[in-house]
Order: sequence, then structure tokens, then C-alpha cells
Amino acid sequence: EGEDDGAGSVEMIDDDIKTESNYLRGNILESLADESTGKILPEDTKLTKFHGIYQQDNRDVRAELENAGKERAYSFMIRVGIPGGVCTSEQYLRMSALAKSHANGFLKLTTRQAFQLHGVIKGKLKPTMQEINKGLMDTLAACGDVCRNVIASPLPIQSEVHDDVLKFARKLSTHLKPQTTAYHEIWLDKKIVGGHANAEQEPLYGPTYLPRKFKVAIAVPPMNDVDVFSHCLGYIAIIVNGKLLGFNVAAGGGMGMTHGNVKTYPRLSDILGFVTVEQAIAVGEHIMLVQRDHGDRTNRKHARLKYTMEDHGVDWYRAEVEKRSGIKFGAARPFKFTSNGDRFGWNQSVDGTFSYTMFVEHGRVRDEGSYKLKTGLEAIAKTHKGDFRLTANQNLIIGAVDPTDLSGIAALLQQYGIDNGKHSAIRLNSMACVALPTCALAMAESERYLPVLIDKIDVLLEKEGLHKDAIVIRMSGCPNGCS
Repeated sequence: EGEDDGAGSVEMIDDDIKTESNYLRGNILESLADESTGKILPEDTKLTKFHGIYQQDNRDVRAELENAGKERAYSFMIRVGIPGGVCTSEQYLRMSALAKSHANGFLKLTTRQAFQLHGVIKGKLKPTMQEINKGLMDTLAACGDVCRNVIASPLPIQSEVHDDVLKFARKLSTHLKPQTTAYHEIWLDKKIVGGHANAEQEPLYGPTYLPRKFKVAIAVPPMNDVDVFSHCLGYIAIIVNGKLLGFNVAAGGGMGMTHGNVKTYPRLSDILGFVTVEQAIAVGEHIMLVQRDHGDRTNRKHARLKYTMEDHGVDWYRAEVEKRSGIKFGAARPFKFTSNGDRFGWNQSVDGTFSYTMFVEHGRVRDEGSYKLKTGLEAIAKTHKGDFRLTANQNLIIGAVDPTDLSGIAALLQQYGIDNGKHSAIRLNSMACVALPTCALAMAESERYLPVLIDKIDVLLEKEGLHKDAIVIRMSGCPNGCS
């Protein structure tokens, strides 16, 4: 998502919509029941984001339909947040099946360790949400002005520490979730509990929620595969003798900007100090609440935490968090990052299990010609006893593979031709934003064109003897720089 996804500085209507929404209910039920159109009301498109749903249309056919006097080809994207990026084989199979039965056929893996379904028509929204819920997953707060999906380093090389980090990511995600029952009422047909819904309260967010989205990442050195300094809130695990002592806490990061607006800019977060594992959730909560109370609610382009930090200063922000939480930051502990990419191929953990990091081009899991990625992964998931892990680079880890099962998984990877052997180093390190045809901000191709460009660059790199060099390439379809 780019910076320019808000109402702008002329007229601020988002907080009004949130306040009048009755804790994210709005007129969503009425919009879903209206069979005369494939879209929902404009105000409800802002509210459904909090429920993990974006309304989109196919821009490839927009002009043709408008010239014919017809409605745009509306559909919806559903985002399923997976805290820490770890899911079961059964959950993966459910999402893969839903992509075929309820969406446009492919499953999308995101940079925030979430699944996305694209091309879901309005009439299939509620059935899709209910199927997701049956798999013990949800979409609440995957989008919107709330704490988004909490991401964490997924590669389980230091098994015991990663297990602790995963538990912390899940606990933090649950703690910072909105408490409104609107999600269950609208999508799961649950009845209103405790009288009229206006009696409901959001203990952390209040009726206006946050000024803008709030992103959290947890890194486990020596890998910074979540780009921890580019988030509103970052935790850097401090490990001594194989034990998780606590976290260095960073705040105020964000890489988005609005093209042509010099008052918007990328910013790396600042380290506020060290906290213990027991203190970490309370500190994170109050970092978010300072932003809730002091973030800019008059201009969404200036509403992220990074601007609050820049406007008030790091010392002020630290002192405000300490005052509210009653927790004093300790001096930041030493740490060292040596890489920020994914470790492709087979890796062994200290507990003896293996994991395989698989390249998924732009996070799109689909069959294409003889490249049967979607079919192959489904075959693996049907026999795999371990887990699946989504990376912040849109790749997939087949995790917790017992040594006795390794040869079987390897054989399936080769059988379907989906191991990493066919990909060049630059392709393994390439990423593009979605852009056309569904992103409303896109001005040019990105995800659909980058594979073609990589083919051309590969020829040049092979000629110069650079085809094994891990050159990073990013492509964006607009100046906001989501990739």
C-alpha cells in the first residue's frame, strides 16, 4: 500500500465514517444484500478494510465497460493475516482450495505474511469468510487503521528461540486486535451480544481507531528478513546462550511517500531501548496508544507513526511510553544483522528437523504451463506432517520436515519441477507490486511485466558472468514504491 490511500488534507472524513459506523458495522450488511450491483457503498469500502476486504475492479476492461454504459467489473480482495507467518498443512490446503472455488484461481502470498484471495465477487464474500473461519483463520484487522498482521522471522534455524518468538507474535497479535463483534455478526451470522451494539467499547482503539495503519515486525538476528526498521514498531530479539532474554524495541519506521509531496518521506525507525519478554507486550501497546492520541488525524498523508516520531522527537516519544506503561527502557543490547533475504533451499534447525525455502515469483501460487506450482504444493501439503511458513519476501517455507520425510518432500519438488534450480540469482531476489489491473493507484505495469524483464536481464548477466550474483531488483507501478 502506498501513502496516497487516504482522503487527503482538504477534507477529513475517515474518522467521521469510523465514528458513525457503530464499531465497524456501517451499512455492510445492506450493501451485501443489494443484488442490483457488484459493488458496495463508498463509505463501506473504508470499513470493509478493517474486516480484511478491499473492493477492486478490473482496469483492463474498465474503459470498455464504461463506454458501453455498463458497471465496472467489481470484485474483492480478501486478506488472511497469519501472525508470525506459520500455518498448518490443513490451513494451507483450505486456502489453496478457496482460491480455486471462490476466487480467481491463484493464491497470493504477501510481504506481511498473509494469504490473499483475489477476484472474489460480492455474492461469494460471506461464504468465503465463513470457510476461512472454519480453518481457524480470520481476516479481522488485516487492513484498516489498526494494528495489522504481526510478522516475524519465519526460518526456524534457532528452533527454541523461533518458537518463543512465534508464540510472542501470536500473543501480541491477539492483544492488539480490535474487540468489536461486528466481524462475527456480519460474516459469521452471530447475533448481537449484550443488547444494542452501541453499548460496545474498543478498550484500546476507541470509536475512531488509529489515525492510520500500524505495522509490527519481529526480527531474529542475524537475519533481518522482515526489514524491522521499516515498521511502525519493531522488536529485535536479543539471544544469549540460546535463550530469548527480551527485545530491543524500535519505532517510527515506514518507507511509503506521496510522489511530489516533499512533506512525505521514507523513514527508518529509532531504537528506544531494551525490554524483557514480560514487558514487551505492554510497551508495544503503549507505543501504539501514543500514536492513537498524538497521530495526525487532519491529514492522512501525515498520519503514520513515523511523522509523529519526527514531529515530537525520539526522546519525547520514549518518555511518553515510559510514563504511560510504567516501564523504563533499558540500554539497547548489542546485536548484528548479516542478511535481509531468504535462505533458499534446504536448511537444518538445531532440533534436527529440516525446512525448504521455495521461491514463489511475486507470491503468486498458480499453475502456469508445465510449471505446476499450485498442484505441486497441494500434493506436498496432503502428506506433509510439519507446517508452512510465509516469508516477508513473498516466498514459502516447507517447515518442520522430519529427516525421515525429507527424501519424499524432495522427490515431490522434483516431480512437479518446483524446486529453485531453474531460477537465476536475480530472479530469486526480485519483487514487484501488484499494479495493474487491480491496484487503483497503478500508473504502469509491474508484477505482470517484471518476469519478462528478468528474462532479458538474465541474458546480459549470463554474458557478463554475473548470473550467480544475488542482485536485488524491485519494480513498482506508481511512485509510492510499495515493492
